[in-house]
Amino acid sequence: MTEIKKQRAERNRTLTISEEEKSSLEKLIGTVDDLKNNFQDNMIINADIFDCLDLIPNEYFDLIIIDPPYNLDKDFHGKKFFSMKSDAYENYLRSWFYKVCDKLKKNGSLYMCGDWKCTSSMQRVIEEKLTVINRISWQREKGRGAKSNWKNGMEDIWFAVKNHNDYYFNVDSVMMKRKVIAPYKVDGKPKDWEETDSGNFRITYPSNFWDDISIPFWSMPENTDHPTQKPEKLYAKLILASSKSGDRIFDPFLGSGTTAVVAKKLGRLYCGIEINKEYCLWTTKRLIHAVLDNTIQGYAEGVFWERNSLGDQKKHTTKTIKKSINKNANLSLFD
Repeated sequence: MTEIKKQRAERNRTLTISEEEKSSLEKLIGTVDDLKNNFQDNMIINADIFDCLDLIPNEYFDLIIIDPPYNLDKDFHGKKFFSMKSDAYENYLRSWFYKVCDKLKKNGSLYMCGDWKCTSSMQRVIEEKLTVINRISWQREKGRGAKSNWKNGMEDIWFAVKNHNDYYFNVDSVMMKRKVIAPYKVDGKPKDWEETDSGNFRITYPSNFWDDISIPFWSMPENTDHPTQKPEKLYAKLILASSKSGDRIFDPFLGSGTTAVVAKKLGRLYCGIEINKEYCLWTTKRLIHAVLDNTIQGYAEGVFWERNSLGDQKKHTTKTIKKSINKNANLSLFD
């Protein structure tokens, strides 16, 4: 039976890989044997997490971001995960989480993503090894409404550290730029906000509720066919707040590669494990694109903009892209 290829609209920017591209991309993907022979920074490893963890050095990473399978039935392009009772799911988490924590430096930070159904299990398991600092809830505004339940429009990210007295956190790197609805003036001058050609804005500190995130969709160049892809903007906040330039970042469930791509764009080193070969190919192509364009939609001029403010950002983003292309023209994927 002939496979029917998905037909995409002309304006659809979802990442695709041709048969001609596969052979060259495959050469950039590591294996378990590569880990055994020579572990190094900036590796994308196509393997099962359980075959890899003992081959990766302990206390090596400054930051770990984990987006594991949630406790629900999901088909990841042939790699199926099935929901289970909470105690069984917690045992599944323990089967790899303890060893993942061993890879974290003594002053390192870890973030784990979850949804309403599995977030309590995640908290319990995380607290067995680390100190939970906060829970971030972000608005996942996508999908249709539910007829017999409340629409699920939120997800959580648990923020934890090895040593609550010694960890890195740079709040100034994740400031928000929001429109001022009711501008307040003192002596005729703006108070804590600025007037611009595109409106009045205030730079504010971030909270643990994020309502400025857009889920990747067909018109965004970062979009892939991954069923649970995390936005680059979402991970940019985690990486900027909890790591420095040149730090090492690990993602043991890499998926379509958002952690590695954002790490690359922000000048960090990365290592990712992903069992699905197709997802590794997507990641590698995204990394190649990141060499020429390190912009992140929704993040410009060192601040995070509100959702649906692309018009306000365009004048800034155009300049940033030009600078990025000129600066990175001679860089390689593994620089």
